Amino acid sequence: MASTQNTNQKVKLTKSVVDRTPFPDAGQSFLRDSLLNGFALRLTPGSKSFILEKRIHGKVKRVTLGRYPDITVEQARNEAHKWLGQIATGENPIANKNRAQMKGTTLGEAFEAFLSARKSLKPKTIYDYRRMMETIFADWKSKPISGLTKEMVVRRHTEVGENRGEASANLALRFLRSLLNFAMEQYETLDGDPLIRDNPVARLTRTRAWYRVERRQTVIKPHQLPAWHQAVLALKEDGKSPQSDTIADYLLCLLFTGLRRQEAAQLEWSRVDLKHRTLTIQDTKNREPLTLPLSDFLMGLFEARKAVATSRYVFPGEGKAGYLVEPRKQMANVMIESGVKFTIHDLRRTFITVAESLDISAYALKRLVNHKMSGDVTAGYIVADVERLREPMQRISDYLIRTIGKKPTAPV
Repeated sequence: MASTQNTNQKVKLTKSVVDRTPFPDAGQSFLRDSLLNGFALRLTPGSKSFILEKRIHGKVKRVTLGRYPDITVEQARNEAHKWLGQIATGENPIANKNRAQMKGTTLGEAFEAFLSARKSLKPKTIYDYRRMMETIFADWKSKPISGLTKEMVVRRHTEVGENRGEASANLALRFLRSLLNFAMEQYETLDGDPLIRDNPVARLTRTRAWYRVERRQTVIKPHQLPAWHQAVLALKEDGKSPQSDTIADYLLCLLFTGLRRQEAAQLEWSRVDLKHRTLTIQDTKNREPLTLPLSDFLMGLFEARKAVATSRYVFPGEGKAGYLVEPRKQMANVMIESGVKFTIHDLRRTFITVAESLDISAYALKRLVNHKMSGDVTAGYIVADVERLREPMQRISDYLIRTIGKKPTAPV
């Protein structure tokens, strides 16, 4: 631990005195001015700076006036006189300076502090937050957060809703609300006063101005599945893209597992156990690892892919990431060929809808799609054994096989 050498020696601080005073080998030492009480030179190895020490409201406070030679002796002495003048009138210049610095905190600075504090954020979430900052709030990044008004928030919400869509507007302003809630706790003066007392985004809640966005509920209906399946299989035969076969298998995997798109896209062979007929997703949305049993259909799909695998990813892509990125062009071809409009997440919703129609246990279904069962006391006593999920997974798979017009497998 560095030592501190305090000295009561007082001399008139001048340029020559400061220049010839040596740096300490370690710790810090002080050379106090004989003309102005509290004014001193602070020395550390390789650094000299001017300070002022004064009792304020019963406590000794120290403020750094500037480093030498960036600031001269006389400039530092004049600055010390200004501080002493404020103290003499009952003010607390240190608190004033702190308050001024806090008021200058910009939205961009608060955002970086927000990311540093939220250490558990997923890379995709960080990417989405940065994208919103660089697009929707780009012109606010250099603005002090204390200057963001309720009127500005309401206008921005409306602008985003008109130009990018109502769902995007709600998402962006909820992110801003979270960021400003963080800033309210993170930034406060020496007196304990918060930089902002009221989150301006709260105006949207108080005036009920949030857009009413209905949750998307689209699925691929049973009568649409045969045409959709045929269009997916056609990708394997089009020969236009070397990735068409991979994309077809990826879409079928999503439908037959209910996995989220990134969970399936980033699946590695090291997480697929063909001997025990399971796959494991380690990095899930709710941070709880998910192990799923493989139905007979999925076993056939994975065994065929494993036989020709050249990548660590089950569904490799041609980009820098190494795994498959959402295949928009091929999905558009499937929609044209089948006449069925769908999104990647519609495949997960279809899996869940099929499971519910088969009266799969609510607990088993939640395990299969890795939904948390918070607040459910009974769920806490149920062991999430992958073998207990094998029968419901096979039932879902057999239903899908029958619906698309193929012969179902034998019961497990």
